Amino acid sequence: MSTPNRSRDKDGTWREKRSDTKVENLKKDYPEFRDINGNTHLGTLKEKYNTDSLDGVRRALRDDK
Repeated sequence: MSTPNRSRDKDGTWREKRSDTKVENLKKDYPEFRDINGNTHLGTLKEKYNTDSLDGVRRALRDDK
């Protein structure tokens, strides 16, 4: 899976996206978010899909279709 606009922590692991990130900012890099309201926060989707990661939300959105 691609990780556009993501950076690594000092230990080399991918830094997690913040929960207050708006879907509007994710739409250009992740097509799974195209039908979601742009004002929705990533944290709201993490709670809805019971996951703690961006990849988990993306997987859940793909499975929903």
